[in-house]
Amino acid sequence: MEVEPLQLLPALLSMALYARRAQTLRGTPRAVPSWRQWCFHGGALVVALTLSSPLGALADELFWAHMVEHLVIVDLGALLLVLGLTGPVLAPVLRVPALAPLRVLGHPLVALPLWAVNLGLWHVPVLHEAAVEHDAVHALQHLLFLATGGAVWLALLGPLPKPAWFGNGWRLGYIVGVRLAGAVLANVLLFGGGPFYDVYAAGEASHGLDPQDDQAIAAGIMMVEESVLTICLFCWLFLKAAREGEERQELLDLARARGVELTDQRAARAVAAGRGAELRRRLEDEHETSATRA
Repeated sequence: MEVEPLQLLPALLSMALYARRAQTLRGTPRAVPSWRQWCFHGGALVVALTLSSPLGALADELFWAHMVEHLVIVDLGALLLVLGLTGPVLAPVLRVPALAPLRVLGHPLVALPLWAVNLGLWHVPVLHEAAVEHDAVHALQHLLFLATGGAVWLALLGPLPKPAWFGNGWRLGYIVGVRLAGAVLANVLLFGGGPFYDVYAAGEASHGLDPQDDQAIAAGIMMVEESVLTICLFCWLFLKAAREGEERQELLDLARARGVELTDQRAARAVAAGRGAELRRRLEDEHETSATRA
């Protein structure tokens, strides 16, 4: 495997900055869990090694390899990076005035359209072929795929505050929206009436692969990968809803047992925001305060 230093440098730099922040938070209530640290470092390495691996070279010759490269970056690398993030990790970045507007990328109504538009534009033949033929354009393509892919995951799984309306029902619709956007592109590639990209002609000829077959393989890979991903997301959402329902009921039962007023809406909001444990402590503190006064 040929590893290019310039491909590894951004990943190594991000890993170093992340490790420094995690070290600063270690030993505090805001410490970054080990599994999140492994996710972030794993995501950075997945992106860097994918671009520097034989797959990266093959992606300049065959469309299906280019598709695999992008799916790994967007759906695996970006996912792992987002899973590694916590609010305290992002705090120093979001405190920089020039970077504060990046918060908007965590909004589902911003992240999903941006990702879908970016995905579609880079498969327009003139832009896609420019990315294959020019390194600078290719680097921009990878940067935008990683950024918009990260935004999609950030809106669904990230630590930034979510809109109050973005409950599990809307999350289900969001996942379906992501799936539909990918399915539209895959079907256009599969049933579009012929190969779209002449830039792979030499590579396809050297590998003995028909251009239409190359494009069909790429579309098939995209369909299968996104179907598996969607099933995994549905399972995650189902388990999340079940866990939240159980935690909400436990909080209501605790409040009732302690004689503390708690509405179902307040319990649901706390659980959805990941603050169930914090609300539990507050309920216990309120009960102890009331008992002391009595």
